[in-house]
Amino acid sequence: MKIDFPTPVALTAQADTPSLLSWHENENNKVAEWRCENGSQPPTTILVVDDNVSVNEAFRLINEGHGLLWRGDYHNGRQLLLNLSKKVSKPPRNPLPVPNSALESFERNRQQNRKKAEVLSKLLLEVDGNHQLSNRRAPDVRVACEQAFGQVQHPYLIALKDLLGVIGAYEWRKNGVPIAALNQKTVHPHYGVFSPVRGEYVKLVLDAPLKQKALAFDIGTGTGILSLVLAKRGVKQIIATDISDRALSCAAENAARLGYQEQISLLKTNLFPEGKAPLIVCNPPWIPAQPTSLLEYAVYDPNSQMLKQFLAGLKDHLTVDGEAWLIMSDLAEHLGMRSRGELQNWITEAGLTIVGRIGARPTHPKSKDTSNPLYIARSKEVTSLWRLALTKASNE
Repeated sequence: MKIDFPTPVALTAQADTPSLLSWHENENNKVAEWRCENGSQPPTTILVVDDNVSVNEAFRLINEGHGLLWRGDYHNGRQLLLNLSKKVSKPPRNPLPVPNSALESFERNRQQNRKKAEVLSKLLLEVDGNHQLSNRRAPDVRVACEQAFGQVQHPYLIALKDLLGVIGAYEWRKNGVPIAALNQKTVHPHYGVFSPVRGEYVKLVLDAPLKQKALAFDIGTGTGILSLVLAKRGVKQIIATDISDRALSCAAENAARLGYQEQISLLKTNLFPEGKAPLIVCNPPWIPAQPTSLLEYAVYDPNSQMLKQFLAGLKDHLTVDGEAWLIMSDLAEHLGMRSRGELQNWITEAGLTIVGRIGARPTHPKSKDTSNPLYIARSKEVTSLWRLALTKASNE
């Protein structure tokens, strides 16, 4: 599927049969769609609550399995969400033993985050078919919700936590992210598309030796950031692929905004387009673990499945004299989730050889936050651009 310019505001893929939630309110039976993209299961029962509910009572009801439909003041609901977050994050009475490894720290941190997300996802708001809230002092969320979900026909229930994420994504999209590799021009991420806030991996693509400028494939383009950098460097034709409609719409909008729509074509497909290219670029998810939300698919790759498929597919899509640029962090190695030689073995098994490698230290705040449970691993992290080529045997 090639996307023509200009593109619509939002391209979203929704489930054909969304879950329906029902509850009793004011002597009426009510029904609304359940809208959630973080993997949380819908509550089995819905209780209507307002400003009179205490944080302790709300916490108890949620732990009993109820979803709480907030009918109180919007800002009081935000305060309740904050208090619930503090309550679920409170250290246990009996402190847990110190983790024995970085991997144990990672798994414990993920477990705590999942528990917190499960609790917070049960404080709900009702949004009508025009993307409007009826709560007192509620903001106008129509544009933010329409950009995230497109037009809807029916009311829906959404976790207040998720709605705040929608509002935050709208601000990211409106204001954009300045990119040093693009001379501080902004890229505007859409809801559900990972924001390129880590500039070190983008600069690697700006600095890597570019042997030809005729054609490149950008696999899993996301916001289109790597395609934009290649276009800036003078690559004449770039075919950027993704399986997400949101990502394709986002990348198309960014290419059009920066004037690169003649160089960048967008294709909805899993990994590779047809044919071969002398340059193939990919920044796959770095952590071999199970994602728990839509956005986490840009970070977590179960069993390194996408990474392995990308490497295995290069022999059929890379020209004889071409290069593949694989952008990877070694955080998984420092967490004990992958051995240091494992990636090199996968490269060799795919019939590839390493031409060169350039690396960069992270500059994001978590790499310097000593209170972060994964600080030791993050402080050692290096993001590398691996320059790969076909081995002689692969060419024969």
